[in-house]
Amino acid sequence: MKRPLEGTTVVSLEQVIAGPFCTRQLAELGARVIKIERPETGDAARGYDRTVNGLSSHFVWVNRSKESLALDVKHPQARDILQRLVARADVFVQNLAPGAADRIGLGAAELRSRHPRLVWCGISGYGPAGPYAEKKAYDLLVQCETGLLSVSGTPDEPSKAGIPVADIAAGMYAVSSILAALLRREREGRGATLDITMFESLGEWMGFPAYFTAYGGAAPPRSGAFHATIAPYGPYRACDGHEVFLGVQNDREFARFCEIVLERRELAADPRFATGPARNVNRALLRETIEGVFSVLAANQVIERLERADIANARLNTMQEFWDHPQLRARDRWREVDSPAGPVRALKPPFNLDAFEPRMDAVPALGEHGRGLLAELGYRDTDIERFASEGVIGS
Repeated sequence: MKRPLEGTTVVSLEQVIAGPFCTRQLAELGARVIKIERPETGDAARGYDRTVNGLSSHFVWVNRSKESLALDVKHPQARDILQRLVARADVFVQNLAPGAADRIGLGAAELRSRHPRLVWCGISGYGPAGPYAEKKAYDLLVQCETGLLSVSGTPDEPSKAGIPVADIAAGMYAVSSILAALLRREREGRGATLDITMFESLGEWMGFPAYFTAYGGAAPPRSGAFHATIAPYGPYRACDGHEVFLGVQNDREFARFCEIVLERRELAADPRFATGPARNVNRALLRETIEGVFSVLAANQVIERLERADIANARLNTMQEFWDHPQLRARDRWREVDSPAGPVRALKPPFNLDAFEPRMDAVPALGEHGRGLLAELGYRDTDIERFASEGVIGS
């Protein structure tokens, strides 16, 4: 069956995570994605590590199913190549430094004046206006600016998220905005200019603590792996030293938890624990009470009781345990894709449309598709050889 974005061409001047994560998903939905990289070095993420058979884990994650063109976009002769590429594109994506796209003739105003149906998407740290417009933005720094670190970690020390959440958030909002723009273009015949920022994307995800602080007068406290305002919700230690994570959402669940898991039905009526706010105020005493019961139970015994009581729970998996997770095997989520270092495993993306298999093609080598793309744009072999010898494209 035809994939939803087949026939759609995306040209992307992208780097690291936010832009590449966006365009990888467009490729999986069927779009042709042409990734422009620096000659010699390529996308900076190619050099972040060498853990995937010599390739970067960051790059392998977000760059499969694309075509790579190694092009020196600052070279005078690159301008014609870029203009020919964009003239054939439905979508243009860039996440360069502030103002860089405009300086090389690829800004929204210039491209959309020539191509009114083009969907132009710029991904930046803070957007093209405001006091932070020129400020550099890396994932950790945006986590700081949105207040994420102020509510993450332990009471003694803030902690960043273990994955690049600001980049991922921006990439996801870029995908959904591009899809909306393409749908509108089908209906109205006009393209769009999309201005997606890491700051605003992650800021949307900060809604709960932002509301809690603005209307409650104080920020939710940093509480490690525990929930800041709900109890019991977090890790509780069993007698074998393992921690079991559990979450109780309401008074009805708490009554089942007391009766079946703790085998102390009377605690559900104790005024210190009978309501959510009371449990939150008395969370230290509640944790002590729970771990007192768990102190004679192994983790497996605790989980068995939790399952019997229909209380949500989880084990703290390592990354290897996630990689080998039985749920992924049972749902057939693994695929194999090619790469310059040979086949590598890849998780099937979670679109889960019926009658649809996402495109999962190779991770490209730097500049792998350059000569073929230039021939497709109408350049002769002699032109392509000259571009290579003059450093316009990667050799």
